Amino acid sequence: MQKFGGFLAGMVMPNIPAFIAWGLITAFFIPTGWTPNAKLDQLVSPMVSFLIPVLIGFTGGRLVHGIRGGVVGAIATAGVAIGASQPMFIGAMIMGPLGGYLIKQFDRAVEGRIRAGFEMLVNTFSAGILGAVLAILGFLGVQPVMDRVSAWLGAAAVWVTNAHLLPLIAIFIEPGKVLFLNNAINHGILEPIGVEQAKETGKSIFFLLETDPGPGLGLLMAYWAFAKGAIRQSAPGAILIQFFGGIHEVYFPYVLMRPILVLAVILGGMAADTTFMLLHAGLVATPSPGSIFAEIAMTPKGGYVPVLSGIFVGALVSFLVASFFIRRARDEMDEGALAFAQAVVQDMKSQSKFAPSGQAAAPTPADQASFEAQTLARVPSAVYFACEAGMGSSAMGASILKKRLQEAGYDIPVHHVPVNQLPPTAEVVFTQASFETRARQVAPKAKIYLVQNFLNKATYDQLIEDLERLKG
Repeated sequence: MQKFGGFLAGMVMPNIPAFIAWGLITAFFIPTGWTPNAKLDQLVSPMVSFLIPVLIGFTGGRLVHGIRGGVVGAIATAGVAIGASQPMFIGAMIMGPLGGYLIKQFDRAVEGRIRAGFEMLVNTFSAGILGAVLAILGFLGVQPVMDRVSAWLGAAAVWVTNAHLLPLIAIFIEPGKVLFLNNAINHGILEPIGVEQAKETGKSIFFLLETDPGPGLGLLMAYWAFAKGAIRQSAPGAILIQFFGGIHEVYFPYVLMRPILVLAVILGGMAADTTFMLLHAGLVATPSPGSIFAEIAMTPKGGYVPVLSGIFVGALVSFLVASFFIRRARDEMDEGALAFAQAVVQDMKSQSKFAPSGQAAAPTPADQASFEAQTLARVPSAVYFACEAGMGSSAMGASILKKRLQEAGYDIPVHHVPVNQLPPTAEVVFTQASFETRARQVAPKAKIYLVQNFLNKATYDQLIEDLERLKG
């Protein structure tokens, strides 16, 4: 489930800027927006009905078979997007990877069998013919089916909302987030329903259900108020990253350290969802990452009180429930328990990642020895911070690392990128343990620095110490 969910999220997350662009255009220019504009309102429907599905299809095909797979996946997705009455996100998640997979199998079948001089002819026409066939099949067969599926999902969402059962979804969302199914739940399930609803009404409550930072904030506030020692000291930094930075993964170890605390985030989520429902809250698009700033940016005109009320009600309930359990067990929780929980989270995150070329193989002892022996031979021309999508944790880590380098007197560019897009010639890479093997495969000559805690400057100082040694 984690790998499949990670693959679904991998198709959507790189295209979050397109969702945000569509959301901002919707928020400003639809008839009920901040600055209604009938001409610019014409952008809304084509973007959500065609542009975004094709981008998702391209990304899905690219994950399977590079740019060539992406092009075929985009062509195939266009077949299901054209003429559809609903945004074809689910269709894109099917046709994009399918197009990439089929062209990959064709390339394998003809490898080494093409006469010299005909390679370009075969490559272009094979992709074009396959893409055309898939587009026709998608238009005639897949698109009508996906239309009915989308209509059914929309009807089910309306029924759940009208039956006042929506808060119960927190029973599945909050534990799912801790098991690293958060991106699959949000981008694979809730986002397509939300986009369909927002297209009709200008906003959707489904954009709030998984991205709400309130329950996590309440949990971390309880640790800050009632825990002891290093655990309590780590809570403010975690709050900064989770609530303002939008990286919810930071609070997962705090739940796993005392699993009963999953009740706190579940009840906090239910309280928040109830408030959202009663006050008719909704956002115009998915806020990504789930930061309070992103939530505010995606809030429609006149919707701030309902959205913020739900977030802070969820935080309050989560805080009260978590406080009860933390005060009873704080003598049993120490720094070792937090470190163990962080290690468990790293292991789960590693298992949840999907590599386009398949699961990365573990390095051999000889390879590992070679990796460990790698040292800096010169000051690098650039430093790379890598994570899954190159947007959340890597962007934050790159900012901290760049500041540390400047304080030490080094003017070295620091870039944040998806781990699969690291340059093969990269000399220095910072990443988490869950991405280490993949980073070594993509950038085999790089010196790898592993980060466990983004706010722990000791890891960043290792690079500075190595640079100082080069001065001799």
